[in-house]
Amino acid sequence: MNKLFILILASGISYSGYAQTNSKKMLSYPNTEKDNTTDTYFNTPVSDPYRWLENDRSEATKEWVKEENKVTQDYLSKISFRNLIKTRLEKLWNYERISAPTKEGDYIYYSKNDGLQNQSVIYRQKEGQEPEIFLDPNKFSTDGTTSLAGMDFTKDGSLTAYQISEGGSDWRKVIVLKTADKSVVGDTLIDIKFSGIAWKGNEGFYYSSYEKAKGTSELSAMTQYHKLYYHTLGTPQAEDKLIFGGTATPRRYIGAGLTEDQRFLIITAANSTSGNELYLQDLKDPAGKIINIVANMTNEHQVLDNEGNTLFIETNLNAPNNRVVKVDFSSPAVENWKDVIPETQQVLSVGTGGGKLFAHYLKDATSLVMQYDMNGKLERSIDLPGVGTASGFGSKKEEKELYFTFTSYVYPPTIFKYTMNSGKLDLYKKPGVQFDPSLYESKQVFYTSKDGTKVPMIITYKKGIKLDGTNPTMLYGYGGFNISLTPAFSTSNIILLEQGGIYAVANLRGGGEYGEKWHIAGTKLQKQNVFDDFIAAAQYLIDNKYTSTAKLAISGGSNGGLLVGAAMTQRPELFKVAFPAVGVLDMLRYNKFTAGAGWGYDYGTAEDSKEMFDYLIHYSPYHALKQGTAYPATLITTADHDDRVVPAHSFKFAARLQEFHKGNNPVLIRIETKAGHGAGKSTAQIIAEQADKWAFMFYNMGIAVK
Repeated sequence: MNKLFILILASGISYSGYAQTNSKKMLSYPNTEKDNTTDTYFNTPVSDPYRWLENDRSEATKEWVKEENKVTQDYLSKISFRNLIKTRLEKLWNYERISAPTKEGDYIYYSKNDGLQNQSVIYRQKEGQEPEIFLDPNKFSTDGTTSLAGMDFTKDGSLTAYQISEGGSDWRKVIVLKTADKSVVGDTLIDIKFSGIAWKGNEGFYYSSYEKAKGTSELSAMTQYHKLYYHTLGTPQAEDKLIFGGTATPRRYIGAGLTEDQRFLIITAANSTSGNELYLQDLKDPAGKIINIVANMTNEHQVLDNEGNTLFIETNLNAPNNRVVKVDFSSPAVENWKDVIPETQQVLSVGTGGGKLFAHYLKDATSLVMQYDMNGKLERSIDLPGVGTASGFGSKKEEKELYFTFTSYVYPPTIFKYTMNSGKLDLYKKPGVQFDPSLYESKQVFYTSKDGTKVPMIITYKKGIKLDGTNPTMLYGYGGFNISLTPAFSTSNIILLEQGGIYAVANLRGGGEYGEKWHIAGTKLQKQNVFDDFIAAAQYLIDNKYTSTAKLAISGGSNGGLLVGAAMTQRPELFKVAFPAVGVLDMLRYNKFTAGAGWGYDYGTAEDSKEMFDYLIHYSPYHALKQGTAYPATLITTADHDDRVVPAHSFKFAARLQEFHKGNNPVLIRIETKAGHGAGKSTAQIIAEQADKWAFMFYNMGIAVK
């Protein structure tokens, strides 16, 4: 056999090099090998010639990643202003950033980043004393890619358990410290995933995890059955007690928490990302058993607080926009629930602190916050600094003050101190980012989607901008999983705004901006509504001269990556640039990897029915690509340690896009190493990726950044 053929077969790639000096010439991509893999759904054969790219452990896949990254970096390196953008981003990022503080024992704790540190540092401070470093995640690894992924203290603050993520993976390790001297207690716990830490006194804690895959990739193997364990300090992890889950009660997602008085163990269990069962156990009763409060997963419920036997529960049962109810633990059945804060026209989420209930409402995707007593009596509406997003309304029961953060697209995250008894609001910490909000504005508009539905969108730009269709514009969306896109400041977006650009965020169906009805309207056989909403947003921006097709980019991550993939395959002529990030792009196989089967509530699966299969394959970006079509300039982004949406989605989509695409627009994939779905990336990684993104966009719009 020809040695060259053997080499090509082994690697899966025949590399043909880089053959362009500017975007007006054709790129030469790696010639990705194809095989004859075919699946049959309801008597319909579906070819999947790039299936081999799903094997993230194979040498062939690793070689393919290397060669694709080479083409991408060669292309980006030839953009003359790329380094100029990166330098500007480094300057913009180089300011002190701190989190809102929390009180734990005798200290207040907060995170702080001096500016360009790869990971934020945890500080603590006693009243009247100087702050000290408590934990520095920058020392976890030499390159800043191991991050702090959570920290939970005992009630008295004497112990803390912190989680670390290596390379962005969702798999965690847990280390316990004595806070007095920062000494390590016991062994490091490993193989923990999708879990908080719920302390029971100072003796031990509850956590959740899955069985790790054997003989296959831990980053892509299915994680089907969550298990809730109890770990006693000073004992081996192998002796941890199984509390819930496993073969007795198999559930895909299990979470645990304790009420602040440590009386009740609260367990939530679910098989999808929407809806959950609710269980409780009275830990003060030596004979207390785990009791099922809600026996189905149709709705969502969480215990907020308790006063003795009285439980306060937030639920969307018979209230798509959520409500707060109370019930006695001795008779907790749903029929005994009584409203404390009834449902309104605005979507509700609730925090507790100082013996109060803080009702956070969404009004057209922006925050309104009301303070209630525990009987549901309205005490005041909190006077927020403006129209935007408020977060962090929660504290311990004995606290008299709390700290919250307020932000918008033109308002950098600012921390305020709120006194609960008086309602007094004080500025606590203002960021030092180089941005003058007075020069910019955000405007909310409502546009009409394909079926006549009114959809909100917030558009941000420099004051005085001319609406002549020439403004470079980034349209961002998500549209899924009941997640709401609320106004938030982005340091990276300053690059766009400084260049006279426009940033637009559409609040699509599938999200949670208008409650569960809005969510359901963008799921399963109604998923096309989400794409129609996004396409209509783009058309609105064009029709109203904010921008034009030649100056319009679209962006989204995860489910938003699916959104971008669907929009660019359905309307390729409408957009100049597309950024599908860590996207769900193969809708026939998403449920075969990690926790993907839990997304079926939103998507449905190809195995559900022929109707569902026909619907999915019609919009699935990987399958919707058409031979000989001119697609937008595309930069797909993913990461080698993404075990949420496995990179195989992006790999396969990139390979087929490069095969089918016709025209001079570049279609590239950027694969980050030692990174995951997004959380925990180092500052250096974030800045490098954002610089590449903006350089790619401006270059392909024919705009020279100065």
